[in-house]
Parts: sequence; C-alpha cells; structure tokens
Amino acid sequence: MPKMRRKSDLPTKTCAACGLPFTWRKKWERDWDNVKFCSDRCRSGKGKAKGEGG
Repeated sequence: MPKMRRKSDLPTKTCAACGLPFTWRKKWERDWDNVKFCSDRCRSGKGKAKGEGG
C-alpha cells in the first residue's frame, strides 16, 4: 500500500484569475503543468476579478 501524503506536501500554484493559492488534485495529475486556474468559475472569468469590491 502506498504511503499517504499530507496536503502540505502537495505542490501549490497561484490562480491566474483570483490570485488565491490552490493545491494539486488527482484529476490534474497528467496536466499539472498547464493548470492555471483554481476552478471552472475562475477559468470562465465569470467570478469577480481580484481587487474588485462590492
């Protein structure tokens, strides 16, 4: 059985849309180098931009 990894041991990136950090996910395993956004909402650009208040 493989060793368990702690979440703190996983690689992280900063989202290009919201600027928040996010961690590696199993579904991004093959394409981690090309992942730029933390969610579909940020990828589609429908979320608020960083610094935009309301």
